[in-house]
Amino acid sequence: MVPVRSVSITPSSLAPIDFPWIIEHKEERCTLCGQCTAVCPKGAIVLAHMRKRVPKLDVFQKKRGNDYRTFTGIRQETDPAKLCIGCGMCSMVCPNDAITPHPGTNENRTVFFNNRKGEPLKRGGRRNNPGATLLDQIMFDRISMLTDPALDAGRHEFTVTTSLGRVLSPEDFLDRTINGGWIPPTREIFPFIIGSMSFGALSPNMWLGLLQGVAYCNEVLGIPVVMCTGEGGCPPWILRSPYLKYIILQIASGYFGWDEIIRAIPEMQCQPAAIEIKYGQGAKPGDGGLLMWYKVSKLIARLRGVPEGVDLPSPPVHQTLYSIEESVMKMIQTLSTAFDHKVPVYPKISASTSAKSVLNNLVRNPYAAGLMIDGIDGGTGAAYNVSMEATGHPIASCVRDCYLDLAAQGKQNEIPIFAAGGIGKNGNVAQNGMAMVMLGASGVHIGKYIMQAVAGCLGNEMNRCNVCNLGICPKGITSQNPKLYRRLDPDMVAERVAETFMSINTEIKKIMAPLGRSQSLPVGMSDAIGIGNQAAADRLKIKYVC
Repeated sequence: MVPVRSVSITPSSLAPIDFPWIIEHKEERCTLCGQCTAVCPKGAIVLAHMRKRVPKLDVFQKKRGNDYRTFTGIRQETDPAKLCIGCGMCSMVCPNDAITPHPGTNENRTVFFNNRKGEPLKRGGRRNNPGATLLDQIMFDRISMLTDPALDAGRHEFTVTTSLGRVLSPEDFLDRTINGGWIPPTREIFPFIIGSMSFGALSPNMWLGLLQGVAYCNEVLGIPVVMCTGEGGCPPWILRSPYLKYIILQIASGYFGWDEIIRAIPEMQCQPAAIEIKYGQGAKPGDGGLLMWYKVSKLIARLRGVPEGVDLPSPPVHQTLYSIEESVMKMIQTLSTAFDHKVPVYPKISASTSAKSVLNNLVRNPYAAGLMIDGIDGGTGAAYNVSMEATGHPIASCVRDCYLDLAAQGKQNEIPIFAAGGIGKNGNVAQNGMAMVMLGASGVHIGKYIMQAVAGCLGNEMNRCNVCNLGICPKGITSQNPKLYRRLDPDMVAERVAETFMSINTEIKKIMAPLGRSQSLPVGMSDAIGIGNQAAADRLKIKYVC
């Protein structure tokens, strides 16, 4: 009886064909310079010696044989820990176009080995859900022509700003002005806000470039853009600089970085744009933030007041709060008092079926400056895959429900709703943002789009790159390794920030002009939009067009 050799199925037995990305190497063009192997963030390719069989056929002798030759070339690693992420850095640096990654077949067996050592897959990026989004399908179909003349987007003056903060009714405003009552603080800002990306999740060069670009937009271009810090605070010099007025300071359940903020309050030259209290985010609803140890450098550890090189998970909730009423009483009012009631304070929550309940509690509190809702398509620097893929609520219907609920109470002009999660997912950022505005949002937060537009982020919704959590970002956008983030020029990032917001500003005018609107943002103007999807039209209570 012939014994049958057993084959153990282990991760090391996988072949490159089983991987999501397969590296194609053209031996005849390669000069063995080694640049591709040096720049690969995962070590997915190696320079190796190989013995290759060369078939030989002797026609006259009617014989077949083999020749063998040994050569040096590029090979793809078969260890799933080193699998190619498709970032394409190898092809970017190759002087001879000899190497490039290609999407693998549908037989991606690596998903079965993503739980090695009992730890489920964590990654950065966004949901792997490519294709047109619901927001991409919404069209602006109310065009003013002879009845209401359309405006000239190039010649008319447009008010392209929104209010961040609670807006009193005319009666309340007049009464408080005459009788000396407290008037809630508001800010007139650009409706597209750079969303919560912390100093820690982003590299120092990326964060500095964003701040420089925001300052240029405000001080030179006259576009009042603001950016949110995310959890973790910001460098102390910013807290004591005039740039603070362009920044929304976020406080989350880990309270990272807030020691520096509290100490800086007496020395602040100006007030921040707002305070955001984070209770949830779209990428991982019901879960706290996470900065993995790879990215907790000496600088980040000092700013956050933690040891160097440890994971920084935030609790899922603020540990001293057990209801929205407590949150309003403790967090919102306390922070309003800390900043002398001159700074708008609002909460950020994940989109969910309970969002209306949160909003209705905020309506009854005079200190709440609005509500920020983050949908299921929101990005993140680190989250468990199951949270990103299957947990949460789409942003469009959630914001629409909240806005219609406010309208039923006659409060739609008093409490601003801000939306995030998938805005500009396919590059149509102005279209997506203005669609959300007409569904009821006063403005939108954009994060992943900014990374892609201003710094060339390589991650996408086809599982390309998305290693933001590991600190090995090949572009240096989300890395704390100086060798990597020095690849990113903050001046170039700032230039692209200015170009991006100039473009968005123009497209907003091109959308508002045909509506005949120039003096205010068309918040809740749902009669101006339609969609060729009957179910979506019924759900959002907008026109079905076909």
